[in-house]
Order: sequence, then structure tokens, then C-alpha cells
Amino acid sequence: MDTPFIDTLLHVMSENFQPVRSQRRPAKGQTIQIKVGSVSVPIYRSQNNGLPRFFVAFYHNGQRIRRSFSDLEEAKKEARKAGQKIMAGFSHANDLSTSDRDVFLNAKACLEKSGLSLLPAVQEYAQCHELLGGGSLLGAIKDYVERNKGVRTGVTVADAAKEFLKAKEADGMSTRYMAQLRSDVNRFVTAFPCPILHIKSHQIDEWLRKLGGAPRTRNSTHTSICTFFSWAKSASYLPKNEETEAEALSKVKTGDTETEIFTPAQMKKILDAATPEMVPFIVLGAFAGMRAAEIVRIDWSAIDFKRKIIMIRADQAKTASRRIIPISDNLSAWLQPHVDEGLVVPSAEIYRKVTDHARKLKIEWPHNVLRHSYISYRIAKIKNAQEVALEAGNSPTIIFKHYRELATEDQADAWFAINPTDSNKPAPKLDIAKIKKGIRKRRLAKKNAAKMAALAE
Repeated sequence: MDTPFIDTLLHVMSENFQPVRSQRRPAKGQTIQIKVGSVSVPIYRSQNNGLPRFFVAFYHNGQRIRRSFSDLEEAKKEARKAGQKIMAGFSHANDLSTSDRDVFLNAKACLEKSGLSLLPAVQEYAQCHELLGGGSLLGAIKDYVERNKGVRTGVTVADAAKEFLKAKEADGMSTRYMAQLRSDVNRFVTAFPCPILHIKSHQIDEWLRKLGGAPRTRNSTHTSICTFFSWAKSASYLPKNEETEAEALSKVKTGDTETEIFTPAQMKKILDAATPEMVPFIVLGAFAGMRAAEIVRIDWSAIDFKRKIIMIRADQAKTASRRIIPISDNLSAWLQPHVDEGLVVPSAEIYRKVTDHARKLKIEWPHNVLRHSYISYRIAKIKNAQEVALEAGNSPTIIFKHYRELATEDQADAWFAINPTDSNKPAPKLDIAKIKKGIRKRRLAKKNAAKMAALAE
């Protein structure tokens, strides 16, 4: 068997000993060759503080071994041992049959174009085979290629998030929605400085748990991330033929929460002491069931007193769907004295002012209490969950589950009978044009009277 073939085989033997071949040719007299059969093990000579040193270098199991000796004879003994072990390997290599040798040469030829040597290739294949549980490596690769066909790989979470938020703004999402979405997604970007394709469900779950907060808050953040990942799939940053890692993660069970509402007496007390600025906000929540965010978005043109309806546009509603709310008689009575142009609630601080006002009256203000009150009294009055769901922008299931039988029909009648008294009505607005006209008229009359008096003289 020729020497090049034996040298190559040494890389795949279990007891892998090889002499180190110098990268450069040493000067004459610096290297001593120890021959063991057809193997030659070099001993390198050098000086250390004027004293001779001898080095024996060889490879064992792929690692370079270098040993130093002060005595030449000891160095020769070590070189002979290494040579004997290498020869033992040669003997093992010579045991290969002709067919085994052909397999080896063919395998080596297959790897030539890839630039890989045989041993690393075999090791990697064995590891992949083990990870696949004995499955086909080629089949796994074909499946990976098929799943990720058309996917733009390497896109980071930060870059995808920047495009996502820009796209949502261009879609005309509300300011409040964008603020929440931006907050959730930017926190996600900070936590995952990596390609979006690399993120797994368990990592998202761990991140959400670390955020803390109530289950409902966690689910809200999860929804934002699901929206982000769904967009990334449509943008070809994630595989399109399977659910995203965010969608694969289950939401937290929030359990049933108690729905708290105001009594008619509490509502009357709040309205009787409210300032004119507060009234539209309070009554649109209490007698129309509008969300606080919806109230601050609408203007007076959305309220049609003639048709007795309030029109909520899709871009004003939380659910991004248009809906129509009926105007009850008492709601009309509360709103009409305040009709103006522009926004119904021009002050962004109105919610804080109203809740502070209630607390001064020693009335607690639970979350979404005005809307919860309206839905509870409305379902008690008309007993139609489907109709109330359409008015409130909710599902009949939610209406039936959370609001049914919280109030009696008599209580509902009392709620929608809360009307403004004279003390609640705002002072009539001054008609400046009419006042100016009256002043001009009086001045003209006075002037004419003066002229008539002059003529009489």
C-alpha cells in the first residue's frame, strides 16, 4: 500500500498517531529523524539559555503532542514509542480489504468539491443521524428547504419591527392602539436581538412571564406579538404554511372577573354634582356604553338627534368596525344643551377629572364602570344579547357571560330615567351677534331721539 493512502487513513483510526511534519524545512543539523519501519519521527534540537533542548512532536487522536527533553537519548526513546504506535496503526490500515479501500477512496472523492475532509464529514453526519433519531438526514433537509421556501432569512427582530410599525401607521390605526402596539413590540425588540426566524415559543413564554403583571395584561401583550408575527409571515420573514411561534403559544387563563356597576342613585349623585365639562363624557359612557377611547375621538357630527343614533366609525372604534348606538330619551336630554362644533370632549384630561370627581363624592370608580353599567342595565331592559352586543361592539357570548342578571328590569327603568334637573342645565350661551345688534339699535334710537329734539327746538 502506498504511503499517501496510509497517511490519509491515519485521520480515521481510533488510535491516531502521526509525526508532525514541519511547515518549513529546518536547517541542516537541527532535526534528527528516528526511523521505525517506514515511519520517521522527527526530533527538533534548539538552545535554551545556552543548553541544548530536544523536542519530539506528533499527532495523537487529532491533537498535536509536543514533548521536551534535556537528554537526547530520552527524546529518542519517546520518538521510537510514537513510531511504534504509528506503525501499529499502519498495520491496522493494511487490514482493509480491496472493497473497503474502494469505499474509502470514493468517499474521499465525493468530498473533494466541498473542501471537507472525511473525518469531520462522518462525525457531523453521525451527530445529525443521532439527533434525527435514526431518520433520514436528506429527508430532514428537504423538509426544511420546503418549509422555508421563499422565506427571507437573516432579518432581525428590530428590522422587522420597524417595518411592521410603519405599516400599521400607514394602515391608519388609532393613536391609542399604536401607542400600545409600539410599547409591546419595542420591549420585545430589546429582549430579542436576533433574527426573527430563530425565536421559539418557549422563549416568548419565558419573556412574557418575566414581564409580570395580571393575566389579562399578559394576554394583551401576547396579542400584540401575535399581530407582529402574523405580519412577519405575510412579509415572508416567517414560513407561510404553518402557524407562527407566537400563535403556537397559548394564552393565560384569566378566570371570571366580577363586573362592577353603578347603582342609579350613585349615577344621579355623580351627575348632579358634575360640571358642564364632565357631563358629555359621563352620559355617553353611562347611557350609550361607549368606551372612554371612543368618546374622546368622536365629534358632535357623529350624534344625530333627529334619527336618534350615534355613528361610531371604524377608525374610532376599538374593534375597528363601524357600529350604531341608539340615543335614549334621557341621553338626548343630557346632551342637547351641550351641543357645539368639533370634538364632544375637547380635554384629554377629562377621564382623570371625572374619576377624581367621583372619589370626592366617596364613590369608587371601578375599571370600565360606565360601560359595564350601560350593558348590564340595557340587557335587563330589552333582554336581547344579540342586539346589545351590536350596540356595544362586543360578542353575544361575552354579553351573556358577564352582564346577564346583574340588574333587574326595575333598576334598568330607573337608570334610563335619570334626567337633568334645572341645576344640571348649563347656562344659556350668549349670542354675541344678537347683543351687538341690540347695542347698535339702541345707539341709533338714541341718535334719532337727539335729532328729533333738535328739530323741535
